[in-house]
Amino acid sequence: MTRRPNAAFWRQDFAASWVVFLVALPLCVGVAVASGVPAELGLITGIVGGLVTGLLPGSSLQVSGPAAGLTVLVFEAVHSHGLSVLGAVVLATGLLQLLLGALGWGRWFRAISVSVVEGMLAGIGLVLIAGQLYSMTGAKAPDSGPGKILGLPGMIAGAVGSAPATASLLLGVATIAVLVLWDRLPARVRAVPGPLAAVALATVASLALGLPVAEVRVGELLDAVQPPGLADLGRFADPALLGTVLAFTLIASAESLFSAAAVDRMHHGPRTHYNRELMAQGAGNTVCGLLGALPMTAVIVRSSANVRAGARTKASRVLHGVWLLLFAVLLPSALTLIPLPALAGVLVHAGFKLIPLRQVARLWRERRGELLILAVTAVSIVMVNMFEGVLIGLGLAVAKSAWEASQVRLEVTDKGAGPIQVRLLGNATFLRLPKLLEGLEALPADRPVDLDLSGLHHLDHACRTALEAWAQRHGAAGTVPVTIT
Repeated sequence: MTRRPNAAFWRQDFAASWVVFLVALPLCVGVAVASGVPAELGLITGIVGGLVTGLLPGSSLQVSGPAAGLTVLVFEAVHSHGLSVLGAVVLATGLLQLLLGALGWGRWFRAISVSVVEGMLAGIGLVLIAGQLYSMTGAKAPDSGPGKILGLPGMIAGAVGSAPATASLLLGVATIAVLVLWDRLPARVRAVPGPLAAVALATVASLALGLPVAEVRVGELLDAVQPPGLADLGRFADPALLGTVLAFTLIASAESLFSAAAVDRMHHGPRTHYNRELMAQGAGNTVCGLLGALPMTAVIVRSSANVRAGARTKASRVLHGVWLLLFAVLLPSALTLIPLPALAGVLVHAGFKLIPLRQVARLWRERRGELLILAVTAVSIVMVNMFEGVLIGLGLAVAKSAWEASQVRLEVTDKGAGPIQVRLLGNATFLRLPKLLEGLEALPADRPVDLDLSGLHHLDHACRTALEAWAQRHGAAGTVPVTIT
């Protein structure tokens, strides 16, 4: 009786693995190109995501590989420190993830403010869109986020005056149009993944029309493997490089675990074990680091495609890694036919999907404080850099939580005779001290006061000291006592 469901699961997983492979192939190549590294490194990370992370426990159905969410950070790291150090950074990231998972810290990533994560993704999306718009015209993108944004009008104006750039831009725009319209087509047509269809159509159009556009360059897979050397590992004495490792770890871990939570809502199978999943991601990144490849995260696009395709076990994600490996080894020349503007279009579309427009509208109606955190995080990433932008967002989220937690209420009861009864309720912290003292100082100076602190859940040192000082001043001014209970 058990063989039939197992056989059915294998058929479903086998079919789902092909869907995930067809989604992952253009994204692996596109993320690598956008990150400023050889396309083969994206394929290697996708293969490791299937064959290593895919085999490990944690989440059964989510799929790992190179992610658009790390593109900007990888580009900055490679630009600042060189391609040779990428493997060392990814290796350190993987080892740190393994340590955090072993210590049981995986669940704490779920405590990161959702607004910070959404702001992080929005900032990444904006920088990714701006950078890939330059790639769609064959132009070189400025290094800084503000430079990318401010240079867009000039880039578009220059593209209009150049026939090759115009052809390249139109091909990229057409790719985006296919991706936007694909979900509205009949279900039979949508059986082909949108990214694959868009890239395939752009490739056919480019070849048929002989468009003067740049194409992907792909070499031998083994030639792209660059294990980090001792000199690269020795560069961790540079604090900037350590900051890059922390940024990789924070973003890759948060994106993976948030993806796991989203995937769990899409199926009724086993739930994710977050610490094990963090260790699985760490193992994958450790292997990627040893191979000098891109960092990996769990990717919601591939994971949702896996679930929708009917996957039931981890076999589908492992098999998708097998198909990527066979394709990269047997048919690498096929990738050289893909026009770069098409991949840029896929990533511009992916960048738009990183911007949580629905959440922005909801937060505007319901919780504008959270919207402020989201917006500040996104703008900081665009204007400064990824790591500092996330730190700014986290700091703002902590400050907001502290402000909201320090709610204190002053209840005054004056019966006309005897002491004025004053009761404090809530959490008295230094953040609310000015308002608290204003209320106390407004009390009549010639009346005794009974100050009841029993309703406070928390009274910090600053508030206690200020209350005692006020009591002394009040007694001295009115020659009447203040009783604190």
